[in-house]
Amino acid sequence: MSLKMMCDQGALADALNTVSAVVATRTPTPVLTCIKMSASNGRLELSATDGEISLQLALDRLEIDSDGEVLVPADKITQIIRECIDPTVTLESEGHALHINSGDSHFKIYGFDPAEAPPLEPFDDSSVDCTIPAGRLASMVARSLFAAAVEHTRYAINGVLLDREGKRMRLVATDGRRLAMASGDCQSDADPTRCVIPGKALSLIRRLASDPEAPVQISVAESRIMLRFGDADCPATLGSSLVEGRFPPFEDVIPRDHDKKVVFNRELLRSAIRRASLLTNEESRSVRMKFESSRVTLTSHAPEMGEAVVHVEPKDYSGEEMEIGFNPNYIADALKVADDEEITFELKAANKPGVIRCGRDFTYVLMPVNV
Repeated sequence: MSLKMMCDQGALADALNTVSAVVATRTPTPVLTCIKMSASNGRLELSATDGEISLQLALDRLEIDSDGEVLVPADKITQIIRECIDPTVTLESEGHALHINSGDSHFKIYGFDPAEAPPLEPFDDSSVDCTIPAGRLASMVARSLFAAAVEHTRYAINGVLLDREGKRMRLVATDGRRLAMASGDCQSDADPTRCVIPGKALSLIRRLASDPEAPVQISVAESRIMLRFGDADCPATLGSSLVEGRFPPFEDVIPRDHDKKVVFNRELLRSAIRRASLLTNEESRSVRMKFESSRVTLTSHAPEMGEAVVHVEPKDYSGEEMEIGFNPNYIADALKVADDEEITFELKAANKPGVIRCGRDFTYVLMPVNV
């Protein structure tokens, strides 16, 4: 049956932009670069997969004259709908092709047989592991994913560990030089869960969490995770293969014997780090921090460039004076995602890892550097 419908241009453009993030960029299989559009029961479902990650997204801001489905290249359909200036667009299929009309413009895209699209698994309501508000989950992703390794030989740390026990969930990421752990409460009566999720899948969560109060149901199987956003009438469903391999024993990495604690205003420290890093380069990517009872002095030096000295006043300091060096970019990354006004810096010695804490839900461990 031929598809024929009218859609809100803005809503369709946003949905296509989100779903197109899933498609494969380099593949010998053309259908993995496509988006499948299926109209039925008064709504349009957009779906795509790269073979490992899948996304199904439903739209209901449309008028359907005739149910049907098409499979078209994601880049072209997304570009065309984005450039349409009329508030509505009309879509009509002709065989494997799709006609798009908007205002004074007409486009025809050649696609593929929808039957060639890989089948995508539905969300299994009977296997829900836990439920968490979308905004809380998105915040946890933001405070962990940035520290994950990229193309590391230890494949497990290319992803993010999901560790849930009872009604408490943790997301943990590390690249071997730093470790970020974000925690949050969830609803669950299931047994503890532990799995490693690819970074690409997690990066989509922030796009799908448009309503921070909407529930996200999570289902974890032996080799796959499924997340359903929103209600069952018009949901988005994200599926992903899990990363193979054992995640490092991260709890052993978090120091517990620090005897020096410094409380900072987050924005003051962030500004000081940014200024001190102005005179660093790739060969000298470090800032020395001298901790004293009344102030902290940040210094940096780059040969043939110059040096910087920046003072910042802590809100509280306990412990002896000490000096230690860190990569300023690593500190800035943590301060960017911390969402409390105050952060606590915990230290032990110049050759021991430092810890940044923000409330009870964010812990960040970073290795020192020689300066």
